[in-house]
Amino acid sequence: MSDADYFKNMPHDKNDPNPFLAVYMDQSIPFNEEAKAAYLKDCSSRSRQFLLPVLRPFARLMIILLQIYKIIVPKALTSSRLLHRVLHFGMKTFVSPSANFMILRHFYLGSEVLGFIRDNVPGVQIEMNPLKPTHLGPVKDDLFLIHDLNLYNFVINLSRELREKGIEVTKQAPLNFNAITSSRVPIEPMPRRWTNFMDLTTAIECFTPVYQMFLTDNDFWRATNSLQLDETIGILASKIIGSNDRLALINNKHPMVPLTTLKAGFRLVLHGLATEQLHALLVELKLKQQALAAANVSH
Repeated sequence: MSDADYFKNMPHDKNDPNPFLAVYMDQSIPFNEEAKAAYLKDCSSRSRQFLLPVLRPFARLMIILLQIYKIIVPKALTSSRLLHRVLHFGMKTFVSPSANFMILRHFYLGSEVLGFIRDNVPGVQIEMNPLKPTHLGPVKDDLFLIHDLNLYNFVINLSRELREKGIEVTKQAPLNFNAITSSRVPIEPMPRRWTNFMDLTTAIECFTPVYQMFLTDNDFWRATNSLQLDETIGILASKIIGSNDRLALINNKHPMVPLTTLKAGFRLVLHGLATEQLHALLVELKLKQQALAAANVSH
């Protein structure tokens, strides 16, 4: 049974309504239905309910201790290659199929959102490095680090082009949706061993201090501060679309106010959901534009 069928077939008890069923049935937030079902089923797991409250304080304590350690020896034990092999092993061995599915979708959708913005700002020339993993293998090739670098480089290069060429980001009609996949993202089946039990939020909380351990202090700060750019990407997209009515839940705070690394795990979850929400909105707009174009041709 698929995750979507899990919610569709769930009985509704009016005296004890399921909170995850309520969120799944709600259509006010743009979200891919397959991803929404996978994420909410993952949130309703025993790992999320019982393991997260126990592990989160220890994970955040490790962030504090590692911050002190990095002050003393800022470049000890740093290795992006080793980091990504540890992440790959953890994802393959301990992370739930739904959580791995959501993580890989994030890289895939994030690349498409940046491509959409680039394609809808006439006059700019920006070299892209899209990441579209469909299985866990690419994680070993610095996937997480490259994702962060792509985001920073995109914002810097786009901003430089806008400044130097005197270009303003404005509403486009029709919109160029060549970068946006409206069909199912082809993520391959994830490992389903008995050890693959850890939900997305718990996994991110546990992986964050690991990320910090194997990166320099500068690299870790840069990675966590990239979350601030959610607002920047949302604003750029809203200017191109000509509306920000349904982008209100992109809320990783003001881009010019960097936060501490302590809650980086929680903010990473918000980052992933913001990407899902924006991409789903673009898919919705793409399908409407295609339907309108088809209707005009038929007339």
